Amino acid sequence: MKNFRAFRIHDNEGRIEAGFETLSLNQLTDGEVVVAVDWSGINYKDALAATGKGRILRKPALNGGIDLAGRVIQSSDRRFREGDEILVCGAGLSEILDGGYSQIARIPASAAVALPGGLTLREAMALGTAGFTAAIAVQRMEDNGQKPEFGPILVTGATGGVGSFAIDMLKSLGYSVVALTGKAEEQAAYLHALGADSILDRHTIEMSRKPLERMQWGGAVDNVGGETLAWLTRTTAVWGNIASVGLAGGHKLETTVMPFILRGVSLLGINSVECPPYVRANAWSRVATDLKPSHLALIANREIAFDELPQAFDGYVDGRVTGRTVVRIGSGAQ
Repeated sequence: MKNFRAFRIHDNEGRIEAGFETLSLNQLTDGEVVVAVDWSGINYKDALAATGKGRILRKPALNGGIDLAGRVIQSSDRRFREGDEILVCGAGLSEILDGGYSQIARIPASAAVALPGGLTLREAMALGTAGFTAAIAVQRMEDNGQKPEFGPILVTGATGGVGSFAIDMLKSLGYSVVALTGKAEEQAAYLHALGADSILDRHTIEMSRKPLERMQWGGAVDNVGGETLAWLTRTTAVWGNIASVGLAGGHKLETTVMPFILRGVSLLGINSVECPPYVRANAWSRVATDLKPSHLALIANREIAFDELPQAFDGYVDGRVTGRTVVRIGSGAQ
């Protein structure tokens, strides 16, 4: 097999170096399926890995990109044949496996998902890990009894990928949605277009230290963590669910047991990297059907070429990016 280009990240004893390299197939991590990658995307996690602002790699060198979509060109697993369209999101890419920022990828068959009907390869990467994660969060909340009549769902980090998709999905299911953001003024039109019924400026919130506060939310999808998540536990209504997705605001959680034993609030951890195959398959099935975002083009409003990738990460690290960026990897991408 011919050589190919990849965006490779090296961790040299804590010093991160990243850039394009020419590789051969035998340099990639092991897997049963070889894919010609057409599309990938950029997630906050990708930016942390490429810039060294977060310790993502667990090997000295890996190709970046936690998402990929493309066509099978070789498979030793009978679940996949040459020409099959597949996608991979999370599953250890760019952590312990070579990722999707590569013209050719080799992946474990267990990580691959056949492209569901109703999605193109490009749409799959417009959704990417962000859309996949939002779908798991909504699914878990519903499985745990969340209903629109419990009250509005607060979505924190609302202008990010997961937050944007969560607003769209929840609204389509009949929920009232409140968007919490630090960009309330400049992104109001965007958030309302996605379906947010109202917008809450995080700079105006007064968070007391009481064990319980006034019940305000039927549930929440939280991308922030830290003090914001602790506040959510105190302000979520009886039997409400909080889907914990991210930690942009910190990894510590200082709360009490009172919201859980006096109001029956549930804190649901959302892990899109290591999840059972049935969860992965069901989430993608729903993303292609009843949870397919109505505003996918608005959320994934940027497309860049593979060559433009290195210049795109800083905006994610600095919090200047709204929505999703799709990366065109293969020359045959459509």
